[in-house]
Amino acid sequence: MSAAPPALPGTLVPDWPAPPGVRALVTTRGLDGASAAPFDRCNLGDRCGDDPAAVAANRAGLVARLVLPSPPCWLRQVHGIAVEAFDAPPGPAAAPREADAAWTVRPGVVLAVLTADCLPVLLCADDGSAVAAVHAGWRGLAAGTVEAALARLGDPARLLAWIGPAIGAASYEVGAEVRDAFVTADAGAEAAFAATRPGHWMCDLAALARRRLHAAGVRHVHGGGFDTFADPRFYSYRRQARTGRFASLVWRDPSMR
Repeated sequence: MSAAPPALPGTLVPDWPAPPGVRALVTTRGLDGASAAPFDRCNLGDRCGDDPAAVAANRAGLVARLVLPSPPCWLRQVHGIAVEAFDAPPGPAAAPREADAAWTVRPGVVLAVLTADCLPVLLCADDGSAVAAVHAGWRGLAAGTVEAALARLGDPARLLAWIGPAIGAASYEVGAEVRDAFVTADAGAEAAFAATRPGHWMCDLAALARRRLHAAGVRHVHGGGFDTFADPRFYSYRRQARTGRFASLVWRDPSMR
């Protein structure tokens, strides 16, 4: 395993023992960009009401700012369980593919998921041979988006997972629909919910993801402990409905072929 490189200004480096050649970064609101309030500054979401020209400029600037080997493979996220394989970086006119997870074995292909309270999960093989990025809102997490991505990467015992910034348990009150989606299929998931007022619970989304990763056989799970609602570094839909999206990125370093 190798130590993570230092964070660039306006980014967060995942605290996981990724193997040599696996790189990952999370953008924050502190990254330079062209978006005006309330999307300031580096909103990367193109479906949240920001000026399309500003979003395009923000996305175009990422390669130079973050020293990426190629433009990210953006997805059209729909809270489902579809997983897309990417064999090459996207072309200049490529439309985002509709999916909530992506994976690759190709060095230099940068995977990306966009969030603003939903849970980003990054995955990699322990030998660095494959990486994946997963967008897991509660609907996708309950439906099996994490398991769908794991199925593409082989033996789960040989995988590492990192749970990125998402809304925290102290900030995420949900109704019976959300609780039932997890507890009906897994009674032990009840531990991730704390009752508040009648018919409502505080939900620990990261704990639910960790439980599913462990149940699928992933032994090495890192991250968690963030709260996008409480942490101003990140966009949060619950804190401010008209807001941007930050990106969680993962790729194989092309110098490690």
